[in-house]
Amino acid sequence: MEAYANALLIAIPLFLLLILIEIGYGYWRKKTTYGVLDTVSSISSGITNILKDTLGLGIVLVSYPTILSFFKVAPLEVHWWVWVIGFICIDFGGYWNHRLSHKINIFWNQHMIHHSSESFNLACALRQSISNLFAYFPLLLLPAALLGVPYKVIAILAPVQLFAQFWYHTQHIGKLGFLEYIIVTPSQHRVHHAINERYIDKNLGQVFSIWDRMFGTFQEELASDPPQYGVLKQVNTWNPFTINFMHFWQITKDAWRTKSWVDKLRIWFMPTGWRPADVAENYPVEIIEDVFNFKRYPESGSNIFKAYAVFQLLGVSMILLLGLSEVGRIEVFEFILLALYIALSVFSYSMFMDRWSGAYFTEAVRIIVGLIASVIFLNAGDAPAHFYSWRTVLYCYFILSLMGLAHGFFQPKLAHTTKEISR
Repeated sequence: MEAYANALLIAIPLFLLLILIEIGYGYWRKKTTYGVLDTVSSISSGITNILKDTLGLGIVLVSYPTILSFFKVAPLEVHWWVWVIGFICIDFGGYWNHRLSHKINIFWNQHMIHHSSESFNLACALRQSISNLFAYFPLLLLPAALLGVPYKVIAILAPVQLFAQFWYHTQHIGKLGFLEYIIVTPSQHRVHHAINERYIDKNLGQVFSIWDRMFGTFQEELASDPPQYGVLKQVNTWNPFTINFMHFWQITKDAWRTKSWVDKLRIWFMPTGWRPADVAENYPVEIIEDVFNFKRYPESGSNIFKAYAVFQLLGVSMILLLGLSEVGRIEVFEFILLALYIALSVFSYSMFMDRWSGAYFTEAVRIIVGLIASVIFLNAGDAPAHFYSWRTVLYCYFILSLMGLAHGFFQPKLAHTTKEISR
């Protein structure tokens, strides 16, 4: 956990810096691809994923060392070409994992959040799942195991391969010539995130684009068919927890409602979006029909309302970084409590962004609890000396949060508005 936390202390500020650069570049070019609430939701989703991974939540069905020992393949000596082979094997497994996530109903639940943003930018790359509770990816690394790629090579390369997928979530980079035939590019990944009929389930590669060309899932981005983003069954929320489990909840309801016992079982493993005939007839689900003319989930709200959301994201991110910096020095139980507080904070302020009436109460409670906890723990006699330098910052964050919440409570409530998008 400590090694992962230390890596995040470098990766998180770097990702946030790149997002700020893209936002600035978009404003400079008068072609912004960001919405305030959408961006807060995307980064908040990344925070929940970080908490899950840092705590190691989930069940490993089979580990890579187990596969290695089962086949009794002698591990290769670590030379440069072993690193190359290992990276190719990880990316090959990543392609098939990605393809399963798009093609199988239950697997789509763990991937849908990544596609849920109706924008396309670096921030939406951080929309990562917390619902992938069963780790089966090592099964897809069978080629690496049979070749004898050592576990330490896989362990180091896996996060590198993941982080290498961040940069191409942008609309500001066009086609890249001959590189389009080698690696996944922004143009190719725009296609992947699009809901246009010709683009759905295309370009499933993660680093190398050769897999899509080999297995028939490649589609070029066409100027005549500009990509439109999101999912066909709109999520209509900024809450990452809701998005993470809404497809699972839909499948569960469909399995309960159908009269066919066969359908109750097979719905989980049918192609993504499949529903029993009797359920589809009696409980229709609204799907986007015209991708160039549909109502996006609104970015409505005053500037102060949006500033409050951004302020909460910054405050929770600060608390997260402080917690990660202390992994290895604080007790696991203490970090679990901190993680629960951060998770509840994300849930609360994202429900506030969704205009849930109860969010004023949950926000007030968690801000007051955070302030009290800061006073107690940051002034404890056994607290590290550098904790004291955080006191003023955290006190200011919580007090300003209460002031902003009170201001919003006494303002007229704004109804949601929607806006049409057209070609």
